[in-house]
Amino acid sequence: METYDALLASITRDSGPTRTILDPATGEAVGEAPVHTVENLEAAISAAEAAQPAWAALGHEARSEALLKAADAIDRSAEELANLLSREQGKPLNGPNARFEVGACSAWLRAAATTELEPQTVADDGETFAQVHYRPIGVIGAIGPWNWPMMITIWQIGPALRMGNAVVVKPSEYTPLSVLALAQVINQELPAGLLTVVSGDREVGARMAEHPAIGKIMFTGSTTTGKAIIKSSADSIKRLTLELGGNDAGIVLPDADPTAIAEGLFWGAFINTGQTCAALKRLYVHEDIYDDVCEALTAIAEVMPMGVGLDERNVLGPLQNKAQFDIVTRLVDSAKDSGARVLIGGNPNPDQPGYFYPTTLVADIDNENPLVAEEQFGPVLPIIRYSTVDEAITKANALEVGLGASVWSSDVSAAREVAARIEAGTVWINKHGAVDPRVPFGGIKQSGYGLEFGVEGLKAVAVPQVING
Repeated sequence: METYDALLASITRDSGPTRTILDPATGEAVGEAPVHTVENLEAAISAAEAAQPAWAALGHEARSEALLKAADAIDRSAEELANLLSREQGKPLNGPNARFEVGACSAWLRAAATTELEPQTVADDGETFAQVHYRPIGVIGAIGPWNWPMMITIWQIGPALRMGNAVVVKPSEYTPLSVLALAQVINQELPAGLLTVVSGDREVGARMAEHPAIGKIMFTGSTTTGKAIIKSSADSIKRLTLELGGNDAGIVLPDADPTAIAEGLFWGAFINTGQTCAALKRLYVHEDIYDDVCEALTAIAEVMPMGVGLDERNVLGPLQNKAQFDIVTRLVDSAKDSGARVLIGGNPNPDQPGYFYPTTLVADIDNENPLVAEEQFGPVLPIIRYSTVDEAITKANALEVGLGASVWSSDVSAAREVAARIEAGTVWINKHGAVDPRVPFGGIKQSGYGLEFGVEGLKAVAVPQVING
């Protein structure tokens, strides 16, 4: 275990190309992140190519042991990692935020290490014997976002390493320190060169997508960037896992208990201050209980403290960057201009330091309003009234994205029937965004393709080989 200062010093630079990382809650400097170049990327890929064959040759058991030790290392440095994450990303230490994210890192790494993937016998009739095995791809490129920088990096690298690959990681320019620190801790238990973070700009990411030595790209981020990666990767026919933008719908059926579901609805929408791909971003509520749901949600929102992440009292933080703050401001302003009713929030304090946007609930809003039709990715939830379930399903399915969705009801069977009609990769019942390392996760439509987590996630970072005979 390193102290916070020692961990930060190990990943920052005093000279050479650097980027000053600022705390989005205070504007204070967190540290100097290295600005790596394409030349640094080439060196990382060469090191990965050199380290990967020996790592693959160790076999599943030895690799899993190393990853379990790496998970223990994360736990030993958990508080230092959480403090850095809070300062850089802005999320509070408490609630489903910084400490939660670091804990999820070690938990997901252990899950990747211990999930079994046995050869599958597909024919054994006395004449033909055929088995499907899964072999390493080689070098995998992982490009991550700024909202859950540590956890999503683990989602990418844990299964990839378990299956015998080497990994080169390109973090978001907004949150490179968190990923550099996480890799620094994990690399205490891994062979040199196997896992490298290249903290570069878009040029580095673009080169990763086209590089002939990288056999697969794993990307979490916007649909626009995902499309660019698809085009760049085409010449080398890379395998891709793309978890892209979402605008998740929730449907509250008329038999739901507004008070009972209010807190679940709130955290489904406002986890990580709404900066989550699979967060609840538009809520459809039946007219019979519409006012009651609005009232219950407002009561929850009123008591959730927002502020600087290192203050132990807070559970909501700032938006991570000004660009996102401006998007949220534009969308809420458009809703207000249209005549929608703001139940709470919608009025950021211009004199407050940091990118804080207050917790905001917007009612009586049209389904075509930009706040509903576009992904806000912040602490705002539009609540849309509906009359029939068919109407709600039609509206929920109207967009070109399909990452997650949810149905809320006192009748689970009825909720499952509605869920089956929703166009989304995952539909939760009476919860939203509850990912599980055992359960496959991925989007449909323009929310991407490929699965993560569980056995399917391991298969996705390997190449199938059929041995027939």
